[in-house]
Amino acid sequence: MSGAFDRARTRLSALLPARADLAEMARAPRRDLLAGLTVAVVALPLALGFGVSSGLGAEAGLATAVVAGALAALFGGSNLQVSGPTGAMTVVLVPIVAEHGPSGVLTVGLMAGVMLVALAALKAGRYMQYVPAPVVEGFTLGIACVIGLQQMPNALGVAKPEGDRVLVVTWRAIEEFVRQPNWTAVALAAAVAVVMLVGARWRPALPFSLIAVVAATLVAQLAGLDAATPIGTLPSGLPAPSLGFVDLSAFSTLLAPAVAVASLAALESLLSASVADGMTVGQQHDPDRELFGQGLANIAAPLFGGVPATGAIARTAVNVRTGAGSRLAALTHAAILAVIVFAAAPLVSKIPLAALAGVLLATAIRMVEVGSLRAMARATRSDALILVLTAVATLALDLVYAVIIGLVVAGTLALRAVAQQASLDQVPLDRGDHSAEEHALLAEHIVAYRIDGPLFFAAAHRFLLELTDVADVRVVILRMSRVSTMDATGALVLKDAVQKLHRRGIAVMTSGIRPGQRQVLDSVGALDLLRLEGREYATTPEAIRGAREHLELAGLLPAVPTPKTHPDPRAASEERAR
Repeated sequence: MSGAFDRARTRLSALLPARADLAEMARAPRRDLLAGLTVAVVALPLALGFGVSSGLGAEAGLATAVVAGALAALFGGSNLQVSGPTGAMTVVLVPIVAEHGPSGVLTVGLMAGVMLVALAALKAGRYMQYVPAPVVEGFTLGIACVIGLQQMPNALGVAKPEGDRVLVVTWRAIEEFVRQPNWTAVALAAAVAVVMLVGARWRPALPFSLIAVVAATLVAQLAGLDAATPIGTLPSGLPAPSLGFVDLSAFSTLLAPAVAVASLAALESLLSASVADGMTVGQQHDPDRELFGQGLANIAAPLFGGVPATGAIARTAVNVRTGAGSRLAALTHAAILAVIVFAAAPLVSKIPLAALAGVLLATAIRMVEVGSLRAMARATRSDALILVLTAVATLALDLVYAVIIGLVVAGTLALRAVAQQASLDQVPLDRGDHSAEEHALLAEHIVAYRIDGPLFFAAAHRFLLELTDVADVRVVILRMSRVSTMDATGALVLKDAVQKLHRRGIAVMTSGIRPGQRQVLDSVGALDLLRLEGREYATTPEAIRGAREHLELAGLLPAVPTPKTHPDPRAASEERAR
């Protein structure tokens, strides 16, 4: 009991902040504070936009950026990660809002946070490395398309149509715009997007998103543009924490959405942390601590009316590029946004929705890495197929289904490629101590096959067809020293093939079975089948001698005594390796 308690305490201490984190924050505080200020300026319009896009309002986006941003920075596993509301999460939240309402989203966020903490305790963070790059690129492309399409109602200046499918909503918004065009909203959204895209190429260090939003707001206010709908009234501060939104009776219906949100939060956060590591020298995130930090952030954010959060790749990249070196930068970003919530809520409430739509349109465009997509498309046909399927599934279904589809297709294609490496090749008999005449006589009755590669479920059926289709001989020798791996299906297929050959009157002998394969063969009874007639040998020359003895007993070969020689250990070793 005490041992289990000690292990749990050790595991918990590994997930909590350490003194090294505080020491890192004290190294270059001025640089981190400036980086945090820059990230806050960039994050403000994004937090507002993603809050509005999620369906819970701009205040929910700000609450998430402040609460989740601070907790994930403090408890997360990356020194450079910046967390908050993201476009990918918004894609998942929109149908949850449509079906379960705002309280359902908050409950899902709380449940997802608990799941993330559990994943951290189970050390599940390391499995992120097994997600194929085409799946990541595919769902990033799909997310970018969905984010862009989600902004169509606000960018066109029409009320959001009914529906939770982004393609349907976009089409209905376009139909409404055709009936009643709102060119003011279109102009504001397009101007903000163009300023952001052009400005990012001209002066990447400047926060053109904030500059464009401020300019659009001033133009809308000074010109009295009624068609430019503002965000609306924001609360002057964060609401008091509350669990009043939790409905215990709805837990069963919200379990599947919570799993989807937790999966996305884990995937996007660990991907973002990996990107941050790749942009720096000497930084290495702890994936389990990152899951723990994101879990705490998602438990706390709903208590203050916030939506589920993840690590944000765009904001993290800005944080790294502006010189951040510790968690202090992300904490500063959250603190500055909190000040804005308390001090500038009346000003923020005047921002036109069309301007925020322009910010998110530009963000969606910048998410698409044309070079990476081109590289994946040119790599192999399988990579291109996985990328396209994942992107289309993201657009037509949702992100979690898209990732599952991408992983299943990638795994299937990988298994197919591995299975194709397995081969069953007929090899000539070693002459050994036999004369040319004896060797020719043996070759008339014995055939030897060498099995190369994995013998598992994906390749077993083809192996069975090839092996049982051998010519009319009396002995088959299977050289198994080059079998790289074997599962139960492969062992059962081998057993079935041996039994079918036995029924045809063909004896089967094996050589070079490895210890790991022996256990699998023994578990399905294949090894007993070979041992029963003494037809399992350590080396191929021994198997050939056994085959000759079998043929002598059958009267197919003359019982001519062969000269006894002392085996050369080195030759036997080389033969076993073959």
